[in-house]
Formats: sequence, C-alpha cells, structure tokens
Amino acid sequence: MPTGRHRMTDPIDTPTTNALELRGVRKVFTSGLGRRRRIVTAVDRLDLTIPAGTVHALLGPNGAGKTTTVRMVATLLRPDAGTVTVDGIDALREPDRAREIIGVSGQYAAVDGTLTGFENLRMVAQLYGHRRREAAELARDMITDLGLDDAADRPMRTYSGGMRRRLDLAGALVNRPRLVILDEPTTGLDPRGRRQIWDLIASQVRAGTTVLLTTQYLEEADTLADEITVIDHGRIRAQGSAEQLKNSITPEILTVEFDAEPTGAQAVLVSRTLAAIGVGSPNRSAPDQWSVPVAEGAHDIPDVVRALDAVGTPVRSVSVAGPTLDDVFLQLTDHAVGTDSVARPTDDVRETADVH
Repeated sequence: MPTGRHRMTDPIDTPTTNALELRGVRKVFTSGLGRRRRIVTAVDRLDLTIPAGTVHALLGPNGAGKTTTVRMVATLLRPDAGTVTVDGIDALREPDRAREIIGVSGQYAAVDGTLTGFENLRMVAQLYGHRRREAAELARDMITDLGLDDAADRPMRTYSGGMRRRLDLAGALVNRPRLVILDEPTTGLDPRGRRQIWDLIASQVRAGTTVLLTTQYLEEADTLADEITVIDHGRIRAQGSAEQLKNSITPEILTVEFDAEPTGAQAVLVSRTLAAIGVGSPNRSAPDQWSVPVAEGAHDIPDVVRALDAVGTPVRSVSVAGPTLDDVFLQLTDHAVGTDSVARPTDDVRETADVH
C-alpha cells in the first residue's frame, strides 16, 4: 500500500507494462433446473489490451457483457476461462495484490448518507489499509482536488446528484490506483455535471492513471477515450479510436442545396451527376436538397460544384458531414443482432465476426 501523501494531480510512476490485458476471457451463467436450465454466455473469448495512462471505453447495448467484464477486471467475479493481468499482476492468482492498484466507481454512489463527505472518504482510505491519520490527510486532499471543500463536513444525504458522483469518484481515486474502473460515471448528471466529471477524469489520466470506462453517452466516449471497444452478445464487434471507428462504417455525406428545385430532366441530370461522383446512391432529402456518400469528403466539393454547374443547376451551398459514434454504435450492434457477421473492418480497426 502507498504510505506517503499524494495529490490527485501528482504524477504516478507509469509502469512499463500494459495497465490491463485480457486474453480469451469467458464467463457463462446458468439459470433454472432440469429441462428449464438455460446457459448464457455473457462474455465469450474476450481479448483486450489497454496501455498505461490511457482511457479505454467499453460500449455496447444492455446485456452486451460490459458489466460482467468490468466485474471480472475488478476481481469481483472470476472468469470461467482466460487470463486477467493488471499492471503485470495475474489478477486470478493474486487478486489481493491486484485490488491494491484498482479503483472502482459504480453507477450509484457507494457512500453512507449518514456520514459526511470527509468521513466517507476517510473510511474508504482506511479500508485500503491506511492508518486513520493518514487516511484523513488523503481524504482532505481528495476533497480539495474535487472541489468539495464547502460540503466536506455536511452529511452526504444533503449532496446533489453531481456532488455524490464526485464523492464516489473521489473514493475510487483516494488510494491513487493505477487502474480506475468507471461504470457509467455520469449517469443522471446534467451537461455541466458531466463536463466536471470529464475534467476530473482527464486530470487523473494526465497524472498517469489508466481508465476503463463504460458509458451510455457516446459523446463521453468520443471526448475521453483513446480507444473504444464495441461489444455485443459478449463478443467484440470493433476496436479502434473514435475516428477509426467512424471511418470504418460509412463514407462522409455530401449535401447540396440548390437555388431552385430541380425538376423533370434537370432532376435526372442532378441524380446522374451526383451518382457519378459519389460512392452510393443519391438521396433527395428535400425538394431543393440532395445528398450522396462520398469517398474524399470535402475534397469532392469542387468537382460537385463544377459538374452541377455544367448541367445548368446552380448550387446555393455544399456541405460535408462525417458519421458520428452513434452511427457506429447503431450499425455495429443492429447488424450483430440476429446475424452471424458484421461489416468488414478497415486496416486500422480490428473487428471480430460472430461465427457460430
């Protein structure tokens, strides 16, 4: 256990190993008896590598296996097969050692409402093995770092939702863990509260901590994560940075607005012109607005303007928009349900087909 006092923003001695490695991790649950016995594979041969000092987001629909995965990483649940290595420690053989360097913040604040914020944090620090005096010093430092000084000596039941979430995050960080598991850390918070938590997570990562994040807010993963893993039915559907995932599923969409509505033969010319330049079928989204998938994004705009001008259809405006992480999530998970494969990966994105 650490014995000295640390600030949340003090640099951590970053390990040379990966912060987390999962290899072939599998977890099966059974329910019922006899003929009603049902076997559910919650996590199926999961491989995951998270470099130290990064944020890795785990995305998936309800029942995808996210919570089972984080519980196995946190040593709260033992996998049926595979290995879990935390900062070089075999978490299955030495779970106590692994717990010393893991912090966990769940969806609901794991605190006692009858105690003050300070008392809650001091108690958590003592549970990590710190003596009462040192635990008090760590708790005060963490309260200051998370901006809870004014409320530190108030009962936690008087805290707002955002303050409770910050206090729960403080409990996960008070022992200065190398790996922090954040399970839906901003659920129920307003946009300002989410931003405050994001800033706290970013500052912790700058200090060298590694974060494994599950979230229902795709903007959160897009903002915070260095790499994202999309899982469904316990299997990996895709891995990569947010940009890699976005680029892997669909081209950018070029939208053209005209000064006047193309009609008759002019509309046919517009459709043919856009089809020749784009990589998919043109779509008429409004009387004076057409769109088409394009391979080169903004680089295709000059060609589009020249081609449409040549066929006598003056353009009012042209814009290009890329796919969002929402598009990635929906395409990968929708495609996965009821089918045996997913879209082909790009060179930068590692994607796993669901083969039965």
